[in-house]
Amino acid sequence: MSGRSGRHREARPPGLLARLSVIPGSVAGQVFALQAVIVLVLITAAAFALFFQARYDSQNDARNRSLAAAEAFARAPGLPAALKASDPTAVLQPLADGARKASGLDFVAVLGRDGVRYTDSRPELIGRRATGDLARAVAGESFTETFEGAPSNAVRAVVPVRDASGAVVGLVSTGIEVNNVGDAVEKQLPLLVGATVVALLLGTGGAALVSGRLRRQTRGLGAAEMARMNEHHEAVLHAVREGVLIVDAEHRLLLANDEARRLLDLPADAEARHVTDLGLDPRTVELLVSGRVATDEVHLAGDRFLAVNVRPTEPFAGEPSGSVMTLRDTTELAALSGRAEVARERLQLLYDAGVRIGTTLDVVRTAEELSEVAVPRFADFVTVELLEPVLRGDEPSATGGTHTRMRRAAMSGIRTDQPLQPVGDTIRFEVPTAPMAAALEAGRAVLAADLHAAMGWRAQDPAGTRVALDYGLHSLISVPLQARGVVLGMANFWRVDTPDAFDEEDLSFAEELGARAAVSIDNARRYTREHATAVTLQRSLLPRVLPDLTAVDVAFRYLPAKAGVGGDWFDVIPLPGARVALVVGDVVGHGVHAAATMGRLRTAVHNFSTLDMPPDELLGHLDELIDRIDQLESGAAAEGGGGRPGPPDPQAASALTGTAGAEEGEEGEGAAGITGATCLYAVYDPVSGVCAMASAGHPGPALVHADGRVEFPELPTGLPLGVGGMPFEATTLRLPEGSRLVLFTDGLLEDRDRDFDTGLALLGEALARPGRSPEQACADVLTALLFPAPSDDIALLVADTRRLEADRIAEWEVPGNPEAVSRVRRLAAGQLAAWGLEEVSFTAELVLSELITNAIRYGSAPVRVRLLRDRNLICEVSDGSSTSPHLRYAATTDEGGRGLFLVAQYAERWGTRYTERGKVIWAELSPSGGEPVLPEPDLDALEDLAW
Repeated sequence: MSGRSGRHREARPPGLLARLSVIPGSVAGQVFALQAVIVLVLITAAAFALFFQARYDSQNDARNRSLAAAEAFARAPGLPAALKASDPTAVLQPLADGARKASGLDFVAVLGRDGVRYTDSRPELIGRRATGDLARAVAGESFTETFEGAPSNAVRAVVPVRDASGAVVGLVSTGIEVNNVGDAVEKQLPLLVGATVVALLLGTGGAALVSGRLRRQTRGLGAAEMARMNEHHEAVLHAVREGVLIVDAEHRLLLANDEARRLLDLPADAEARHVTDLGLDPRTVELLVSGRVATDEVHLAGDRFLAVNVRPTEPFAGEPSGSVMTLRDTTELAALSGRAEVARERLQLLYDAGVRIGTTLDVVRTAEELSEVAVPRFADFVTVELLEPVLRGDEPSATGGTHTRMRRAAMSGIRTDQPLQPVGDTIRFEVPTAPMAAALEAGRAVLAADLHAAMGWRAQDPAGTRVALDYGLHSLISVPLQARGVVLGMANFWRVDTPDAFDEEDLSFAEELGARAAVSIDNARRYTREHATAVTLQRSLLPRVLPDLTAVDVAFRYLPAKAGVGGDWFDVIPLPGARVALVVGDVVGHGVHAAATMGRLRTAVHNFSTLDMPPDELLGHLDELIDRIDQLESGAAAEGGGGRPGPPDPQAASALTGTAGAEEGEEGEGAAGITGATCLYAVYDPVSGVCAMASAGHPGPALVHADGRVEFPELPTGLPLGVGGMPFEATTLRLPEGSRLVLFTDGLLEDRDRDFDTGLALLGEALARPGRSPEQACADVLTALLFPAPSDDIALLVADTRRLEADRIAEWEVPGNPEAVSRVRRLAAGQLAAWGLEEVSFTAELVLSELITNAIRYGSAPVRVRLLRDRNLICEVSDGSSTSPHLRYAATTDEGGRGLFLVAQYAERWGTRYTERGKVIWAELSPSGGEPVLPEPDLDALEDLAW
């Protein structure tokens, strides 16, 4: 219950031990229990020690008394004579009894040298021989011992009796029984136990007093609670971002954490000082002294506004309570609320801009919408200037001076009269320090908070700027309008009647507004045209001689097996971009069937190579083709069998390894069976020096370095074509300059008398001699490895790789807008003039114009242009889209659709290849092609045609 004061009444405190017993988990209880156990152990050990000491002392006393009595009796006068009497017992028994009683011993016995008793306290023992070892006494030595045996256990002393000559004539044995010695100790036990109990009570009482004091200090808390309290204390003191003050009942500061010291600027020795001595605000001091409860009261602390909360602390053990004050800095709350309202208005303005800007595809109208949406909610006047090409719908030019002149396209203001140049005027930005020129140069918005101090702006047009300043213009933000990294124009935001100048937050907002407007202006400048421009040219004609290429210098050897025409084959296929494909393969078996399959594969590889696919994908298509051929020839397709044929039989499996030879008869040739073939397909790029290759069960190539070092690169060897159906893997190598690639079939290396590894080592030795042409290398290899009668075909292809010189390559990054086409066209024309290819300059410009425009409109970034001066001029336009262009024939009434048609007419070859991140559209132009047959169109007009 609570008393009238509102505090809990405290009951009569229980006894100390009772209080300690109910708090076994507290630190005080644990200390008490530990002290009590220690006292109990110490006192018990002391009691046992005293008990055994008393017993030990009693035994020593019994020994000493027995020895003294025995020696006294043994030296008594007349004892030797009595021992020699006829009846020693009669003489000595009375004397022994008297001595026993006088000394308080239990027995005094006189013995003969033989140990026979003459006297004893027990008459029935007289005449009997004493037990125990008496030899030492007979020898003249006195001793004491604790005897165990009949008639009783005793502490005894044995002393020899000597005559006048010193001879031992008898023995005297005295002692006290062990039971009587223990009785002496037991008589002391009450005192010992009493002392032990008293000591135990005193020790326990002292422990209780100490534990009680500790309990009051720790308030009955346990170790875990105290550890938690310490952690909380440290957190409040150093980590909490809210000020905490603890004041005792006397209004003295007990604790202040780091945040409270910072907020209140407390001195270092603030603890233990009265709150009136801390230099606090009087209202804060009054609150602490009054002891009243406070919730979120605002108090002043220097230039800060603090939200203050005060609560009383819980009383303990009847002691008066203090109070806890928490502090929170709320200085920025008012400012934040105002800024939040401004931010809300800006968001609403951005939303309105998104709705109102770009409602049409007209460039000028879009600029007007930008100026209208910002007045008067953001600026008092807004002007929008655009580049001339943008007003015409063209790509902005990057030539010098382009960004120093613009035409004013739109202007809005809070007044009809204004001091700025009207719409339609040419605006010049010729002073670099002017805000407009600085924004264009930096590519970001520039703030001129005070136009009176903007000397660059004033120097640009002294007369006009003086009029503007007199009118009241005082603050400006210039924002370049950029889309896809290309400057389209400039937006200027002015303030006249608004007293506040633009600040950094306004600068960020203006940039966001300008970025959104720039996208809409760029969309208005660019319109969409339909198109279908994706065509893939396939080259299926196999040349009779290998082509003369810049990328490689090639020599070859092909030797059929003695058993007949086989299926080994090779090819060198020119690829777009001055690249070349090196192919070598081996069809299982010999004869007409193998030769026919070889022709099919060569044609298929040529057809697939026109698609310009990676080596692993090309091998995958070959694998599917062979599977179809096998199904058709075996009749599986006609019978409705689908899927891949089952695993080959052992004979076919051995044939896949290239060991099948002349044993195959004509029946085997004519019979429809599982067709297997191996193939190695490599693509070399002389621009980058990268060679990508993939293998379908075929041995990898040999790579010969310029210094003659030979290595055999490891590449994943997939299953043969038409067998496994597993995917193939491609390997990419960067070939050093002057390196040589050697492709071969396994018939060159292995035969019945030589395994593959041995042949590979011989091939490495034959290729290790540098300084030879490919023809000489072919001849040396055959000389070293050719069998007298080869059982398998041999195909050898030696290709010296070359790099395309850097001065024969030109590349440009194309911005993603149509205005960049004319710039790239001019750059290409200049490069062709430097190469001396002026005769194809017009054709190249036409092709590049069409391809770049197509990539910009229908592709995606990045768009790049590359010119390669090979035997022909190669024009490549790449973009990040995988959409395939298609050539179509436009009707006479169509407005567009003739772009790729023109490219196809003017270029010798053109096509598309796909990369990991898009596609490349390329076209080859012959420098000796002469003047174009078709009439020359207007290149600028072509960029506006719909595809």
